[in-house]
Amino acid sequence: MRRLAFLLVFGLGGASILVGLGIWQVQRLAWKQELLARIDAEIAAPPVLLAEALAPEFRRYAPVELTGQFGEEHIRMLASRKSIGPVYRIIRPFTVEGQGAVLVDTGWQPQSADVEGAPRVRLTLLGNLDTPIEADGFTPGPDAASNIWFARDVPAMAEALGTDPVLVVLRDAPEIDLGVTPWPVDSAGIPNDHLQYAITWFSLAAIWVVMTAVFVLRPNRNSARKD
Repeated sequence: MRRLAFLLVFGLGGASILVGLGIWQVQRLAWKQELLARIDAEIAAPPVLLAEALAPEFRRYAPVELTGQFGEEHIRMLASRKSIGPVYRIIRPFTVEGQGAVLVDTGWQPQSADVEGAPRVRLTLLGNLDTPIEADGFTPGPDAASNIWFARDVPAMAEALGTDPVLVVLRDAPEIDLGVTPWPVDSAGIPNDHLQYAITWFSLAAIWVVMTAVFVLRPNRNSARKD
């Protein structure tokens, strides 16, 4: 009886914990879906002037409209596109009329392509604010000789190009061809694995219950055989 009680407590207790973890992941899934919906709505909202998107505080993903002129310099950041492979993001300084210079992620181009110079004319751009967290302690520093960076480190890039530490990811530049393919901001890169986690926890709970039943019923089978 003691062995049976121990198996039942151990089995049902473990299954309860696993089911609880599964329920928690279902709740996290609902939270993440709501968050992604809010981000998608923010990305697709009507654009505002940059000053409005920055005040009173920085609004990540806010769509903005910029009027001004590109600078001469650029940064190539090594990235990767599915089905394409390694590419370069091309990031340029852009002086906004009446405000100062910011970084603009204009899009991507193949590694083999030459970086075209941006026309020095007055332009209106449409993009989204972003604060990508890509650099960490393991990220190598930029290769200054080749002008290749390995992460969008906004403060460091801003210092290198002499701009404010503000990044706008280009969505549309209908007036010109910069020789790149836009890589606009979206929520596709935000991980949402909570459904898989929930299925895993519930599956483990079911396995735990089955294994508990096997251990509980095994002595009865042995006793029946002896009889």
